[in-house]
Amino acid sequence: MIKKEIFIGFLTGIAANLLGMLIYILIFSELSILETLKESMRGGFIGTLITAGAILNFIPFFYFLKKEKTYRARGVLLASILAALVIAIIKLS
Repeated sequence: MIKKEIFIGFLTGIAANLLGMLIYILIFSELSILETLKESMRGGFIGTLITAGAILNFIPFFYFLKKEKTYRARGVLLASILAALVIAIIKLS
């Protein structure tokens, strides 16, 4: 049961991160979504997009805490840590 709750939180965190990236691209980019992602990979600012998307993780994290769903909040936190690790790997390579 606990693993299921953490997994639900993790998926929620990943979805929130992707949604945040999408919103950021739609607001600030003049290119299409795929073109923006390709250009960010070439230009080396994909980490910035991931970081901007991760900001949206605050919403489900604090929502789950308020509803006393601590294991789901842990899952969102794990998704945020995964995003940070991906950014670190991208920056170091």
